[in-house]
Amino acid sequence: MAIMKNRSGCWCVHFTVCLIGMLLLPLPSQSSDPDPLQDFCIGDTKSALSVNGFPCKPAANVSSDDFFFDGLSKEGNTNNTFGSLVNQGNVLAFPGLNTLGISMNRVDLAPGGLNPPHSHPRATETGVLIYGKILVGFLTTGNVFYSKILTGPGQMFLIPKGLVHFQMNVGEEKALIFTAFNSQLPGSVIVPRNLFASKPSVPDDVLTKAFQVEKTVIDEIKSKFGA
Repeated sequence: MAIMKNRSGCWCVHFTVCLIGMLLLPLPSQSSDPDPLQDFCIGDTKSALSVNGFPCKPAANVSSDDFFFDGLSKEGNTNNTFGSLVNQGNVLAFPGLNTLGISMNRVDLAPGGLNPPHSHPRATETGVLIYGKILVGFLTTGNVFYSKILTGPGQMFLIPKGLVHFQMNVGEEKALIFTAFNSQLPGSVIVPRNLFASKPSVPDDVLTKAFQVEKTVIDEIKSKFGA
């Protein structure tokens, strides 16, 4: 690029260089929910969900109770197919989280229990082991599997946003995990239920070809989920 020597030409060159530099910088992005524009916005969960959460409860109706939640204090019933139960502390259960971009879950696992492969499309997850012995693993988009067995209280794990992951109790006693998210409503795509218990059902032809098995195998798996 030729550099003009007159004043106007110099200005054009500097402007062009600055513009190119701005374009090469990382574009601003939201790594979590949008920032709130007020101190708090207790969610009116009876109203329709909007892009940035629920409409705010009138300030005159807000009380101290709106900022406290005991839903993660109760042990979950793990007497089910997977031997696990997730108690969610998202905005639907705890409206005080509305617009704040955070939430937490409690995950109880019986011996051998599995929090099945799933993903959170709107959040990165961190978790801490309270007690028990768990295997934590996740898969990258390049089909690389990362995992580790956590054995001590306070050990922490990280699951990058949107990646398929699981937790499994590999000990002989119950296990308890608390997980946290950078979204008030991270969402959860539970892979086996999505594929084999959706309404309406995923076509059998899709599943047989995807898993390279006969229809009888797909039918048997679907029967496990009441489909």
